[in-house]
Amino acid sequence: VQLLESGGGLAQPGGSLRLSCAASGVNFVVDSMAWYRRPPGKQRELVAEISWGGSTRYADSVKGRFTISRDVARTTVSLQMNRLIAGDTAVYYCHIEGEDSWEIEYEYWGQGTQVTVSS
Repeated sequence: VQLLESGGGLAQPGGSLRLSCAASGVNFVVDSMAWYRRPPGKQRELVAEISWGGSTRYADSVKGRFTISRDVARTTVSLQMNRLIAGDTAVYYCHIEGEDSWEIEYEYWGQGTQVTVSS
């Protein structure tokens, strides 16, 4: 399984960025996809998660600013990030998890994409 992330970069405070992640080689039933981030000097944290049924959950720090969405047919997940603040600066990682018909669980991580919010 490969997760190809795109869309990171530099944005000004108050600006927007959109991250996308495309999964390939998936040979299990997907339960959810998510975005995590690792701010400088901090541990990795959940940003937003979406179940394949469409349920979402967000970190309190991004509620009302970030929106996660998925395309079931293409096995992709996107994160629209609006009203960015310096605290959003981090490496963002795509995550996928699921299980096969033998109930063996799988999870994979993307390589990460840098998001920097600075004036």
